[in-house]
Amino acid sequence: MVTPMPSSRSDVSPVKSAERTVRILETLAASPARLTLSELQERTGYPRSSLHALIRTLREAKWIEADETGSAFGVGPHALLSGTAYLDRDPALPYAYETLEDLRADIGYTVHFARRDDAHVLYLASRESRDSVRVVSRVGRRLPAHLTALGQAMLAELTSEEVDKILPADLAGFTDHTITDRVALHEELANVRDRGWALEREQGTIGVACIAAAVPYRIPATDAISCSMPVSAATDKEIERVARAVSGHTAALASTLRRHGIR
Repeated sequence: MVTPMPSSRSDVSPVKSAERTVRILETLAASPARLTLSELQERTGYPRSSLHALIRTLREAKWIEADETGSAFGVGPHALLSGTAYLDRDPALPYAYETLEDLRADIGYTVHFARRDDAHVLYLASRESRDSVRVVSRVGRRLPAHLTALGQAMLAELTSEEVDKILPADLAGFTDHTITDRVALHEELANVRDRGWALEREQGTIGVACIAAAVPYRIPATDAISCSMPVSAATDKEIERVARAVSGHTAALASTLRRHGIR
């Protein structure tokens, strides 16, 4: 049973309500566990009465669902419908799927296709290696661009001024290997521009190394493809082999997309 909640306060304008609704959904989507009203209030800073009204509306529309106690909330099934509609309507994705299949067959590792979302990367497609033990799909996951090879490949498509404009003042560190110093990040992006592909070792996940290259069918490129491998396998020779394969497949994908008029 849905517990009645008080109506929203009169000081919440329609535009403010829309902004708060989006923020609530993004906060719930980013959390690995359901959040209580108090936790949502702490993370968003919104008045409790406004949260009550917005959560009630979102629950009725099935964008949010509650646990059995009705006190903790997470994203609901209609959020999934919206996300899959985005994937279904993206004209580049069918070609990206084919490229990921070919690349995985070529190198044997897990591969990803992602798009830059301001200072983050959004995973749109993945193909796990044949011996992968991962049980949770990475599709739909959003990570800071500066700590992923995918993000670094796409940030390198921008000027240093453009990079500084979109990145937050403080760069989050996921591991001890994450580049959190802005000067060091710019130096790394310069290396990416010189060699044409990005490499990160354990910056996002301990034990994992990633190689990525941008898909240059747009200027600047907004998409990239990466390969994830155990860091123990990332020898100089293996990095060279994988980087050559990733670069070749991204270039071929870009050519295909341009040929089909996809921008």
